[in-house]
Amino acid sequence: MRRPILSAALAVGIFTASCQQPAQAEGAVATPAAAVQANEPAGKKTAVFAGGCFWGIEAVFSHLKGVSSVVSGFHGGAKNTAIYDVVGSGRTGHAEAVRVTYDPAKIRYDQLLRVFFAVGADPTQLNYQGPDHGSQYRNALVPIDKEQARVAAAYLGQLKKSGLWKQPIVTTIEPYKAFYPAEGYHQDFAANNPDHGYIKRWDAPKVANLKRLFPDLYKVGFTRN
Repeated sequence: MRRPILSAALAVGIFTASCQQPAQAEGAVATPAAAVQANEPAGKKTAVFAGGCFWGIEAVFSHLKGVSSVVSGFHGGAKNTAIYDVVGSGRTGHAEAVRVTYDPAKIRYDQLLRVFFAVGADPTQLNYQGPDHGSQYRNALVPIDKEQARVAAAYLGQLKKSGLWKQPIVTTIEPYKAFYPAEGYHQDFAANNPDHGYIKRWDAPKVANLKRLFPDLYKVGFTRN
């Protein structure tokens, strides 16, 4: 099941069968602060997260202080298959993902992890998120360097022991290969299409939950690319 492939005109309100089904907004979980904090040197850093539909994950990270860029794209497969229509087959190895550029002096990697699991993606859903099904919608952490890998493993272990979810956590840690930006009309999608039915049902509630749970990290403006 997939979201519609939109033309440059972005036909608002057109859905595939999955998005026509009645759906309730995804919930939020009050995740704990990380027991192992990131120790990152000064300067801008990048991080990659896969959490289902990249529209919503992009929207969440784009409303965080200290984040200067969020790009929707693909991770896990080959360059020649990093095309939305092809990735939608579920046979490319790619996951829809976002690449986040952030300033660790303002927001640390472990804080990005906390937000991701609190309002971004449900870590108990294997190869799907909400109405979107397929391996391209898997949720995964993709550390860029050894420090991110250390912190990601520690926080994932912390959450697995927390008992916050009734079902087992299935989020994986994937080795970084390459990140390929998605087509231009996918970028800043929630900001450009606030009245799109999918955004209103599934992604606007994520941003509302971010504001409610993390008022010190939330910023009103959307970080545009």
